[in-house]
Amino acid sequence: MSLNIRSAQPGEAPLVFGFVRELADYEKLTHEVDATEAMIDAALFGSSPRVFCDLAEWNGAPVGFALWFLNYSSFRGRHGIYLEDIFVRPVHRGKGIGKALLKHLAARCVAEGWARLEWSVLDWNTPSIDFYKSQGAELLDGWTTCRVTGAALTRLAAPDVR
Repeated sequence: MSLNIRSAQPGEAPLVFGFVRELADYEKLTHEVDATEAMIDAALFGSSPRVFCDLAEWNGAPVGFALWFLNYSSFRGRHGIYLEDIFVRPVHRGKGIGKALLKHLAARCVAEGWARLEWSVLDWNTPSIDFYKSQGAELLDGWTTCRVTGAALTRLAAPDVR
């Protein structure tokens, strides 16, 4: 059995979008997906991409992905990777594919001199939490993710009325 991890290539937006949909199904968040293949294509392969994707292939077949972008730590004075999505198809779990994707991203951080690799995990997702801890991840108690989206984002962006 062979595992290969490589960067997604132009023309593979449908594959990446398919993985996004599979992840959303797993997380019971399909109702939140409003991205399209065209949006994924533009983000990954447009003239100035700011998001990146690595694909995991098992015996030549795509079985998982990691979608990520650079973040920045003012405290560390360096970039890092924010892992937006990581997913391995259920039938291929337990083969070391998720670990290999994380190791691949960690190696990229080290090679580039970037300060950290970080991501979020849903608090109910005990199997993933246990896996991440086994890979050396620290769950950051005392930090709460904040998000402004939809109508709240529009309201926040509106000029103040005096």
